[in-house]
Amino acid sequence: MPYFDAASAAPLHPVARQALLASLDEGWADPARLYREGRRARMLLDAAREAAAEAVGCRPDELVFTPSGTRAVHAGVSGALAGRRRVGDRLVVSAVEHSSVLHAGETHAAAGGTVTEVPVGRSGAVDPAVFAAALGPDTALACLQSANHEVGTEQPVAEVAEACRAANVPLLVDAAQSLGWGPVDGGWSLLAASAHKWGGPAGVGLLAVRKGVRFAPQGPTDERESGRAPGFENLPAIVAAAASLRAVRAEAAAEAARLRGLVDRIRTRVPELVPDVEVVGDPVRRLPHLVTFSCLYVDGETLLHELDREGFSVSSGSSCTSSTLTPSHVLRAMGVLSEGNVRLSLPAGTAASDVDHFLDVLPGVVAAVRERLGATPSAASAAPPSDSPSDSPSLVVDALGRRCPIPVIELAKVIADVPLGGTVTVLADDAAARLDIPAWCEMRGQEYVGESPAAGGGSAYVVRRLS
Repeated sequence: MPYFDAASAAPLHPVARQALLASLDEGWADPARLYREGRRARMLLDAAREAAAEAVGCRPDELVFTPSGTRAVHAGVSGALAGRRRVGDRLVVSAVEHSSVLHAGETHAAAGGTVTEVPVGRSGAVDPAVFAAALGPDTALACLQSANHEVGTEQPVAEVAEACRAANVPLLVDAAQSLGWGPVDGGWSLLAASAHKWGGPAGVGLLAVRKGVRFAPQGPTDERESGRAPGFENLPAIVAAAASLRAVRAEAAAEAARLRGLVDRIRTRVPELVPDVEVVGDPVRRLPHLVTFSCLYVDGETLLHELDREGFSVSSGSSCTSSTLTPSHVLRAMGVLSEGNVRLSLPAGTAASDVDHFLDVLPGVVAAVRERLGATPSAASAAPPSDSPSDSPSLVVDALGRRCPIPVIELAKVIADVPLGGTVTVLADDAAARLDIPAWCEMRGQEYVGESPAAGGGSAYVVRRLS
């Protein structure tokens, strides 16, 4: 069964498994103790720290291990903000950061701090000049991921780091998605990552804080991990994480080239095989193993279930696959289509035959889901232009209480019933409509006029027919 969700959790690397089993026997003692078993545990911990620091590109005494990547981010953000409280209380982040960064920002704002979100373009990348403009004299910390976890777009970390250096602002980089592929370029100040993203065991994160960065750990501390990650170290998992990071780095160049070729094939073939698809994310500056696309007129949850039945494990940022009923904040910030969203992130070793099989299966699965929703090609495609005087110059579609992708399907069914220049107003209270109706207009050559509050609740989205 092909597993295509490595961005969530990569399969355990064979080296990680071997190191984990070996260190269960050798690394169970307290590395803070001076007796023989403790010294042996300390040697294992020191060796793991040196290996991880080499991969990160920092000094061993700048790196600590944490119970998770999320904990590394939270500790890094809170410690850096506290260490620079005399400078100011502004935290600058990109709009597409991982939720761990955004949640840390929410906590900071709730405590009276200020959070500034830097927007991104349709590719998902920030503009370094716009990011630089957000840095002010009261900025205590800036955060920018090295590569996006949902669409794979690489961020201009080196350029942003230079802007932060010029503004005397430390930059925290969330490198969870990219660290297994290589070190992060640029003069970053803090870096966080998570072992299960590169094939290490879950429950291990790392946090690097450069010497000279003002940092004040928050919460109760103890003598372990420089006071930045209190509690007894999970030494077997740490050893396995460091060993697997070294192993995946040794394989990274060759495997990245191979997987990039497979992803290029997916990016090219999916729009050819499936009508009304938008491939999102930067086509060039991206992670080698990740591709995301969205399908019009498709219920994302049903699509994922059907692909699972066909043997494919994939992920999605669609609102109809989440408990919050809102589209992914990443897709929302990019302003791209969210319905029928599919993210493929290929683990190392993915066979070309598995990708070919996915491309064989996908068109039929999408067609079946669309037919089930009443979005057959004839119903969901614009009819030939009609300028009949009997055509109504405007129509209203009531899709209140109906979830994605129904509002867009209903819009597509009636757009041909108004003359060229006429309008269709869609009433909807599903959060995805705010993204998907403008995206539909762009994909189908119609004009999105705008949104206003609807009298019965929700919003009224107005579309003008141009073709």
